[in-house]
Amino acid sequence: MVADATAAHQRLDRWLASTWPDLSRSRLKALIEQGQLTRDGEVVRDPAESVRPGARYVLTLPPPAPAAPAAEAIPLAILFEDEHLIVLDKPPGLVVHPAPGNETGTLVNALLAHCGDALPGIGGEARPGIVHRLDKDTSGVMVVAKTEAAHRALSEAFARRDLERTYLALVWGVPAKAEGRVEAPIGRHPVDRKRMAVVAKGKPAATRYRLLRAFGTACALLECRLETGRTHQVRVHLAHLGHPLVGDPAYLRRLPAAAARLPAELRAALTGFPRQALHAASLAFRHPVTGERLAFAAPPPADLAALLAALGRTQM
Repeated sequence: MVADATAAHQRLDRWLASTWPDLSRSRLKALIEQGQLTRDGEVVRDPAESVRPGARYVLTLPPPAPAAPAAEAIPLAILFEDEHLIVLDKPPGLVVHPAPGNETGTLVNALLAHCGDALPGIGGEARPGIVHRLDKDTSGVMVVAKTEAAHRALSEAFARRDLERTYLALVWGVPAKAEGRVEAPIGRHPVDRKRMAVVAKGKPAATRYRLLRAFGTACALLECRLETGRTHQVRVHLAHLGHPLVGDPAYLRRLPAAAARLPAELRAALTGFPRQALHAASLAFRHPVTGERLAFAAPPPADLAALLAALGRTQM
């Protein structure tokens, strides 16, 4: 479609929405950000860009995603399983449930293959069985429901915080107090909507931390316990405390001064760590049917374990 003079100075997504009323503005914005629009053959990714009269715009609509996720044979590290639930150790890099850009290769796809016909429909078609989630690059213990009753009971337990969860977090710097509590409301970042932030009108959030080991003044290994369960809570609260996670692509805004004093090889290992150094180390809860207390733990994955070992071997 060629833009005429009446489109001048209009936002691109707004003009497209008026031109193609069958597509919502939010859908068009997403398509633009995914690189599905070209202007005179050049990809355009900014929905707020002004329309250029005389330019030819071509929008490509990707094929529709399947209504339900497909089963995929992906290995799972299962810690416990019965007819009601599964507890597993999620590796880093595994997305929990399908979303735009990650429609396949997720934990849900793996669970559908593992459980067969038992799982679809439990807790919603797109997220069958999922009670809580870990970020793609956060590893560790998760529980998944296999029945609607278990899903409801576990969801209520998470809502009431009637369970125990601990995380291991490798952070830059060493907190002044060996134990502490961060209480700060969390909401969407006012500018970058893909990030969360401590904001005045955010949802209440509280995290307790305990120093497990200090590596000189450069880094520290913390144990964190959540009193609430907000998106990115540990990552946001530790960054707010002044001790962002090693490798965090969203909340590590600048390299701490302590990094300059590290041996070159160790500094390279820390600054090159490809993900946030966060691991869901343990989870304890009552079985939704039997009432038995269950407790599970998983050691840090190989990449984080190797980084901790390197820190432990270095004199600082």
